[in-house]
This record gives sequence, structure tokens and C-alpha cells, in this order.
Amino acid sequence: MATLTHQESATAEQLVVTDGARKIFFTIILAGVVLLVVGLLAAIFHWGEAHEAVGAVAHEEGSPIWLKRLLVSLWHSNLFFLGISAVGTVFMAINYVAYAGWSVIVKRISEAFSVWIAPGAVIMLVVFLVGRHDIFHWTHDGIMSKGSRNYDAIIAAKGGFLSLPFYLIRMVSYLIIWWTFSWKLRKLSIEEDLNGGTQYFHTSVTTAALFLVLYAVTSSMSAWDWVMSVDVHWFSTMFGWYVFASWWVSGIAGITLTAIFLKQNGYLRFLNANHLHDLGKLMFGFSIFWCYVWFSQFMLIWYANLPEEAVYFNQRLGGFNGQYTGLFFFNIVINFVFPFLGLMTRDAKRQMIILKIVCIAILVGHWGDFYLMLMPGTLKGENGFLIEIGVAAIFLGAFLLLLTRRLSEASLIPVNHPFVDESVHHTT
Repeated sequence: MATLTHQESATAEQLVVTDGARKIFFTIILAGVVLLVVGLLAAIFHWGEAHEAVGAVAHEEGSPIWLKRLLVSLWHSNLFFLGISAVGTVFMAINYVAYAGWSVIVKRISEAFSVWIAPGAVIMLVVFLVGRHDIFHWTHDGIMSKGSRNYDAIIAAKGGFLSLPFYLIRMVSYLIIWWTFSWKLRKLSIEEDLNGGTQYFHTSVTTAALFLVLYAVTSSMSAWDWVMSVDVHWFSTMFGWYVFASWWVSGIAGITLTAIFLKQNGYLRFLNANHLHDLGKLMFGFSIFWCYVWFSQFMLIWYANLPEEAVYFNQRLGGFNGQYTGLFFFNIVINFVFPFLGLMTRDAKRQMIILKIVCIAILVGHWGDFYLMLMPGTLKGENGFLIEIGVAAIFLGAFLLLLTRRLSEASLIPVNHPFVDESVHHTT
């Protein structure tokens, strides 16, 4: 599969995406379509039976359950991929402002991860405009209008923040900021390859510093808007950190997994066990950080036992006939226990096979983490997995197509980066 193209620099490598690789990506998409169609047919059949059983008098809120599941699944998977896509830029920006040299070998991978921000932004806007009533209870007509039969005093008190125009302005602002800085850092990186010199690096450091300040604010606010407002009566001051931790460790796992696959196919020949070790340490450490935030949020709410706070965990631990209880505990196992034990030793962090397994577990686990954040508040007890996994597979295949195309557009190694030699000879 691998073909190395040596350019002017001895370190340059050019990715060639083979027809075989593209077939794999399209196969993933096709498998997703099949699962989606089967899931939709099953959900339509189930909804039809239930609708006939209760009769025409009863009327369920919102769209038919099959359509509601499709809309929520689109929101769920797009949110997950959009988050890890932005993390690619965050990872690159952090390394710029830290003047880190070791990560230059995987810099182009983190650059390429931002490829989903633009399509993800379009999908997010379309899904929100079409399906907001099925995802966000606070968007229903009359819910903030006194005298309306749908009036909710708690939601109305949040009306200044959860107004539709202000919400859309915030959403578009987050997405424009993330895309603009991703595009700018990528542009500077490509120009540095073509022209050399250190001016591009110093401009990138300044740009990255500004982006990190803006991302620190917008990532938390986006978590409130896109995830926490699903459970609109509930709130947590730690939720922004919690969502970021899930996105961040998933992004690191995605970058690591991509680097390993490239290495195993003959690319990134300067990637060594020391680079893998550092990536493994990041996954190990931030899996612990994710669990720390999870436990802190859970423990404080459990200890206080206030109804308006405890409802969130009641729904996931025993609500809806315990449909989410197993996933609730499995979430801790796959996202903390497994990475913690799997990456505990130094040797484990330097073995590609172990890192691959842990990376896949983290990505699957945190996709499940977002499932657990969204489904109880939207679908209640009408959740499922066929539609959701089908949509996720379609997104995965599309993401891989765009990612590999972006990777093939420039050398896999930024040949004129000031720290490229340090990264090539990196040791720990």
C-alpha cells in the first residue's frame, strides 16, 4: 500500500491513497447505510405497531420515533466527530505555544483532523434547524410564554440565554472561530514547507495562543449549548470540562491510531517508540483526567442529593426501566479502567498493538459516552443502537475519506519546521 515520495528534503514523505484504501472507506459507509436502513425499518415497524395499539386518540410528542432517532443520531455522531476534529487544531496549537519539538512528526495528522469542521458545521446547522424540536425541549412553541399550556417557568428563566437567535449566533460563532484558526494554521504550515524560514513558525505561535484562549471559552459554551441544554432543567458547572475531556482524549486516540496505521503501511519512517510513548502517556493521563472530572461531578451531585441535580444520574442509573444502567457502568470500564490498566506500564505505551487496541476502545467508549449524555434526555426509553451505529459508520467512512485526502495534499513531515530535526531524533 505504501509509496514513499522523496522531495527536496530527506525527511519528506507523500501519502498515496490507494484504491484499496478507498474501497475500505466506502465499505464502511455502505455497511453504515445497511445498518441504518435495517434500523429505520425496524423502528418504523415498531412505531406503526405502537401507534395502532394506542389508537388515533393518543398522540406522542414530536416526530415519529424512527425519525426522532435518526435526527438525534445525526446530532450525536456529528457532535463527536466535530469535537475530535477541533481537537486536532487544539493539539497542534498547544504544541506551538509550548515550543514542543517531539510532536512535529505527527503534526500533519493533527492538521488533517480539522478537515471535518466545515462539513460538520453544515450538518450541525441543518440538523438543528430541521430537528431542534426533537432534540431540544426548550425550542418548543410557547414553552417560555406565560399563559401558554406548554409554559415552563424553569425554562422561561433561562430564556435570555436559550433564545433561538442568540443560540444560532453562538453556534455559528463557535464554528467560524474553530474553522478560521484551523485554516490559518494549516495555511501557515504549508507556506513554511514551500518557503522555509522561521517567520511562519512565530506567526503560528501567536495565532495558536489566540486560538487557545478563544477555544477555552467556546468549547465550554458549546458543551452547554449542544449537550447540556438537552437536559434543560439540569445543570452542572463542571460539564464544559467533562465534554472537553471526552473530546480531548478521543482526539489524542484518533491521532495516535492514524500515526500507527501510517507507520504500519510504510509511512512516517521517523516515528519511533519514543513518539508512541509520549502519545500513550497523553492518553493514559487524560483518561485519568476524564475519570476525575466524571467522579467529581457525580460525587458532588450524589452527596448533595438535590432533586434538580440528581435527576440527571437517576435517569441513567435506574430510570426508563434501567435501560441505561449497564451502559453507565460500562462507560467507566471502557473509558477509565481499560486504558488505565492497558497503558500503565512503560512498555505498553511503546507497543503499537496495545496502543491500537486502547485507541479503538477509547474512541468507541467516548462515542458511547456522548450516547449516554444525549439519549436519555431526547429519546427517553425509546433508544436503540442499529440506527445510531449505522450513522456513526457513515460518518466514520466519510471522515476517513476526507482525512486521507487532506494528508495526501502535503508532505507527511513538515520539512521546514524549526524543530523537525529534534522530532526525528526524539528520545525519552
